Amino acid sequence: MTSDLKLVEDPKKPLSMNPKKFALWLFMITVVMIFAALTSGYIVRQAEGNWVMFELPFEMWVTTGIILLSSVTMHWAYLEAKKDNLERVKLAISVTTVLGVLFLIGQFYVWSVLVDSEVYFVGNPSGSFLYVLSGLHGLHIVSGVIFLIIVLISTFKYKVHSKSLNQIQMCTSYWHFLDALWIYLFVFLLLNH
Repeated sequence: MTSDLKLVEDPKKPLSMNPKKFALWLFMITVVMIFAALTSGYIVRQAEGNWVMFELPFEMWVTTGIILLSSVTMHWAYLEAKKDNLERVKLAISVTTVLGVLFLIGQFYVWSVLVDSEVYFVGNPSGSFLYVLSGLHGLHIVSGVIFLIIVLISTFKYKVHSKSLNQIQMCTSYWHFLDALWIYLFVFLLLNH
């Protein structure tokens, strides 16, 4: 009798992810690979000689504090969106955007401090790597600020709320990623400058 009974298995539901989230994660993985290649190149080039050592400007500590604070405000925005506190979401995203812009301004100031210390883009491989690493990260921060502005506009249009969190989740993930990437770069530069 048991041979007559067929065991019917429920069809397995395929794992799925929102295509936009999937694309964002692929993009972030690509960025990780780019920075891994650059920091590996930094180590290899440093071993070849002709490497001028210099102190990292104190202002880099300040910009690091700014970006860490911006990650806190971004997470605050996400938590408030889950509770439908849209006025707080607007405030938190606005603060995060301002902090992102302050980080960029601070990084430009760091570059001017480096120039004043005679650390240039050309003629010093260690300086060149510093400008490339911080500049490329800054370019990604610009994209993050644009993303923040898009989410802020969506919040004003009531498209971000507890039943529609996809956009703010993606923005939060990307912003935390940029923060973690900067911490990696900053610690790397502290240990290898």
